[in-house]
Amino acid sequence: MDEHKPSEVPWNILPEALGEREKERSTPADEPASLLSNHDLLEMMRRTVEQLANSDVSRGDLKILSRTLRELRYAFKVFQPFQRRRKVTIFGSARTKEDHPAYRQAESFAKQMAHHGWMVITGAGGGIMEAGHKGAGRELSMGLNIMLPFEQSANPVIDGDPKLVTLKYFFTRKLMFVKECSAVVCYPGGFGTLDETFEVLTLLQTGKQSLFPMVLVDEPGGTYWKNVEKFFGQQLLADGWISPEDVHLYKVTDSNEEAIEEILRFYRVYHSMRYVNDTLAMRLTGPLSPERLDRLNTDFSDIVVSGRIEQVAALPEESGEPELAHLPRLTFHFNRRNLGRLRQLIDAINHSESI
Repeated sequence: MDEHKPSEVPWNILPEALGEREKERSTPADEPASLLSNHDLLEMMRRTVEQLANSDVSRGDLKILSRTLRELRYAFKVFQPFQRRRKVTIFGSARTKEDHPAYRQAESFAKQMAHHGWMVITGAGGGIMEAGHKGAGRELSMGLNIMLPFEQSANPVIDGDPKLVTLKYFFTRKLMFVKECSAVVCYPGGFGTLDETFEVLTLLQTGKQSLFPMVLVDEPGGTYWKNVEKFFGQQLLADGWISPEDVHLYKVTDSNEEAIEEILRFYRVYHSMRYVNDTLAMRLTGPLSPERLDRLNTDFSDIVVSGRIEQVAALPEESGEPELAHLPRLTFHFNRRNLGRLRQLIDAINHSESI
C-alpha cells in the first residue's frame, strides 16, 4: 500500500456524472444518519484497541484487524478526491482474452460511460477488468487489485497509477467495490465473478446497500446471464426463495446500449437516499407534480408503514451535504423489507411525465 497523492478530480464534468458524497453515504445503507462526531467514533476505536490489548486475542486475529484497518484507511484516502464523481464497477473474468466478444463489449461499454463523465472501477487485473480500464482510459480508471499467488497482477492501463489500491483481503476489496460506486455491471466470469454478483444482489435485496442499477451483460447473442436468470425463475422464484419483486433489482441484457440506458435513466429524477431516524429521504433532481405524488401514494402504499409519501425540503440531519440542500426530497416510513418494490418506486419516479 504505497502512499501516493491521488490526482485531483476534474470538476468540469457533466452533471449526470456528479452524485452524492460517498463518504456521507451510510454503510450499511440502512443505518440512520449518526449524531456521533468523528472524535466520538475515534474514541470508540481507541477503546476497542485497548480492550484488545487486555484480552486473550491471538496474534493471527490481531494481524487480520491490523491489516484490515490499514487497507481501508488507505483505500478511503485514494478514493477521497473522487467522492462525488459517479463511478460504475465492472465485474468479469480475468481470463477473458482480448479477442473475445465479451472483452470488446466491456471495453466499448467503459468507453461510452467515460464519455458520460463516469469513472470506472475494476479489480485491476486482466481480461474484463483490463477491458474496462482500457475503454475508460487511465484518467477515469480506478483499480482495486487483490494479492494472489497466481493470475492477478495489475493491468498495464492502471499499473503504477495513484488510483490503484492493492488489497490482501477479498472482503475489504468487495466493500470498496460497492461503497464507492453508483452502478454495477457484470460480464461473464467464473467463481469470483459469481461471488461478486451474488454479494451485490444480497446487499441490494437486504437494504444493506443503497439501491443502484445492476446490469448483467451477456455478449451479443450470449446466454451466460440469461441462463442464470432462468435459474432464478425456475428455482429461486418458483420455490419462494426470492420474492417476485426481487427481479427488479437487476437487469439482464446483451446490449451495451440497454445497459447504459438502464444506468443513466436510474438517475434521471432520483438522485440518492438517506435514512434519517426511521424516515427514508429520497433526493430528487426536480420536484414532482402533486398529481404524480398522489399516484405514487396510491401505487406504493404497501411499502409505507405509516403516513404518506411527502415532498419536502432538505432535512436538518442532512447538513453534511450542503451542495445537495437545494434538491427536493420524498420522505416516508419505508418498511425496510421490500427492496424490490422500493426499486419499482424509483423507476416510477424516473418515469414521471412532469417534474
